[in-house]
Amino acid sequence: MEFSVKSGTPEKQRISCVAAGIFETRKLSASAQLMDDASGGYISQLVRRGECEGKLGQTLLLHNVPNTLCDRVLLIGCGREKHFDLKAYHKVCGMVAQLLDEKGATELFSCMTELPVKNEEGIAWKISHAVRATEHAMYRFDQLKSKKEEVRRPLRRIVFSVPSRRELPEGEQAVRVGMAIASGMTLSKDLANLPGNICTPTYLAEQARALQKTYRNFKVTVLEQKDMEELGMGSLLSVARGSRQPPKLITMEYSGGDKKQKPIVLVGKGVTFDSGGISLKPGAAMDEMKFDMCGGASVLGTLSACAELQLPINIVGVIPATENLPDGLATKPGDIVTSMAGITIEILNTDAEGRLILCDALEYAKKFDPEVIIDIATLTGACVVALGAHPAGLLGNHHPLINDLLKAGQTAGDRCWELPLWDDYQEQLDSNFADIANIGGKEAGTITAACFLSRFTKKYHWAHLDIAGVAWKSGKDKGATGRPVPLLMQYILDQIESRSVTK
Repeated sequence: MEFSVKSGTPEKQRISCVAAGIFETRKLSASAQLMDDASGGYISQLVRRGECEGKLGQTLLLHNVPNTLCDRVLLIGCGREKHFDLKAYHKVCGMVAQLLDEKGATELFSCMTELPVKNEEGIAWKISHAVRATEHAMYRFDQLKSKKEEVRRPLRRIVFSVPSRRELPEGEQAVRVGMAIASGMTLSKDLANLPGNICTPTYLAEQARALQKTYRNFKVTVLEQKDMEELGMGSLLSVARGSRQPPKLITMEYSGGDKKQKPIVLVGKGVTFDSGGISLKPGAAMDEMKFDMCGGASVLGTLSACAELQLPINIVGVIPATENLPDGLATKPGDIVTSMAGITIEILNTDAEGRLILCDALEYAKKFDPEVIIDIATLTGACVVALGAHPAGLLGNHHPLINDLLKAGQTAGDRCWELPLWDDYQEQLDSNFADIANIGGKEAGTITAACFLSRFTKKYHWAHLDIAGVAWKSGKDKGATGRPVPLLMQYILDQIESRSVTK
């Protein structure tokens, strides 16, 4: 999809379609009112007849509206004006693109950017979100289908309206940011939606190397099993023992900032298929365990977006990648392994494998002398029970970092929610036979998983995002969501802005 911005009145646009909003009280948006005035009340007359009530998601497609230069006018219902929030904004932007793609309108002048979104942060924010919402709505994963549905006259170009020529530079930059984030989400979704027989640890490493070939200031290093053995990553390697696919520790370094600037390090769980190992999962919906690498996929997506925008900051991505399968050599419940940090771990449940690979990756990440480390993982089913499918779980050891992530989540529409990381929970990880157990019982599973990781993150500022509830959807809409790429990108953009202010 091609995106651009333009200032100008809607009735004078020579284009396939102009889209404008209408609210539930039959109140026309500013652009809809301009077209109604130009047409001598043609639109408002139809609205009074009940053709469109303005309910959220309701549409009315008009052809050859008098005294307008466009082929079509699309009215999209926005619901109650005072309740029109970011979620509703995403919905109407996506619906406009989907409908016109089906109707054969190849170009669109979108006036969605004029709509008053609750708690909005300006025209650039609305343009960036409109790009994201459009790309998300148009996303299809059909690479592996022998027959693909082809749209005869697909929507190819969207022009977003800005109030005046003064906003054009800001709008153009917002398009670039929105497209980079959307592209990062698409990469993340594509990787996660691939089946485990294609998206293996080796495949993930190949995708990282492809980014290195595409972007400057981008370096990739891949540690093999022998390298990890020499480093003493006994915890990570214990998960890989049951798989015939060799594990990989993938490191991506994007160096866009000053050489002296400490990097932000993102560590993403990359279990490309999780059967649970010897502690085998139930068979129902086990196919969805191909999504257990969504944390790693989000790191790839975020690093690609940073490189696409050539952001002036240093970012490191670390992805421990492996499968977790049962085998004669697989780790057994009760086995004790030694992590890279020298901490011994009693593995009481082999299905609590994410923390076992993350703890060695977090220890390894210290070599980069990070400013902060954020790990991202589909870590616990307990997080889904606690928070559902709306926010990601957030825990950490540094309140300013936690607050920055919470704020970024609100701005990005990719929210997270803080859970307590109190010392009271640590004793649930006590073991009679090792320094620590890898599970803490049925109570507070998300928190005790983070408590486990906190044992390996005491020397730096760290936050943990449990994305088990938000990384993918089940049912008829089954598929990866691309979260939390928007959250991570907003956090990074906020850090760049705050540094430029303090200079």
